[in-house]
Amino acid sequence: MTDVARAAGVSIAVVSYALNGRPGVSAATRERVLRVADEFGWRPSAAARSMRTGPRAIGLVFDRGAAGPVAQATGVLEFVISLQEVLATRNLALVLQLVDGPEAAVALYGEWWAERRFDVMVVTDVLLEDPRIDALRRLRAPAVVVGAGQSDVDLAAVTLDDAEAFGRVGRYLLELGHRHVALVSGPKELVRTRERLGALAGVLDGANGMLVHEATGGTAEEAAVATRRLLTGGRAPTAIVYDSDQMAVAALDVARRTGLAVPWDLSVVAGSDSALCRLATPSITTLPSAQRDLGTATGEAVLAVLDGDLRARRALQIGGLAVRGSTGPRSR
Repeated sequence: MTDVARAAGVSIAVVSYALNGRPGVSAATRERVLRVADEFGWRPSAAARSMRTGPRAIGLVFDRGAAGPVAQATGVLEFVISLQEVLATRNLALVLQLVDGPEAAVALYGEWWAERRFDVMVVTDVLLEDPRIDALRRLRAPAVVVGAGQSDVDLAAVTLDDAEAFGRVGRYLLELGHRHVALVSGPKELVRTRERLGALAGVLDGANGMLVHEATGGTAEEAAVATRRLLTGGRAPTAIVYDSDQMAVAALDVARRTGLAVPWDLSVVAGSDSALCRLATPSITTLPSAQRDLGTATGEAVLAVLDGDLRARRALQIGGLAVRGSTGPRSR
């Protein structure tokens, strides 16, 4: 700052006012100071600024096991981009870190909050009994919980109505005549797995149907193994619903290898859309991806928390089913 002041012919105080956008400096002087600072390649010290103003960042921790990054890669990217777009309106940075297991996330939260590295924590892939939420309560750390079934959490929350959407999937399959349906999902400990399983089971039970559940780690490879087990283990389902796009695409290959034609012998539905579903052969019937809207709503909830609403709420619905070539009337 001394060098900038000397080159611009002003005092250090004027340089400080100009660089920090404070009043008391003429437009011409501010422009001159900024031009000289740019020529010098000067940037403010983030560490020094954070000591004065506090952190201006949001922490996001992904559990590799729960998130299933291989299966959910496209959705995660959409979520992160839309979240960052909202945060950028207030010059907030988003810091993402991967960990192995909820216990590692809890330890990281404790370290981050003790050092006041972040203003708000974002929790995704919520578990039925989630130690991360309990830890954030104990720390009294501002947080936004993202996931279905979190309306009763005493933290800010963004909810996604998976139950309503998967109930619609169940009713659609019933209309096609399917009574023996399977769900191939991510980990059974996830809240969204419980919501989706409960919705499908409720619809099928009401029509004297049967639902079989295969919980996996969420990867395409695990979905393929589960699909093969379902199709070769006795009475096979006539329709299978998958959590993600990549899981459903993997299932098409398994069906072909076991001699089943989609959709004549087996109907396939994906719980999240992407280009993979549209380009597959046949193209896959799917619910739309809600990740972009989820990221935007999460960003809005974060800003609400920063404005003092520590229990901000945002609720989202999943759009209508895109019916494509992978589903058809039951033929066996």
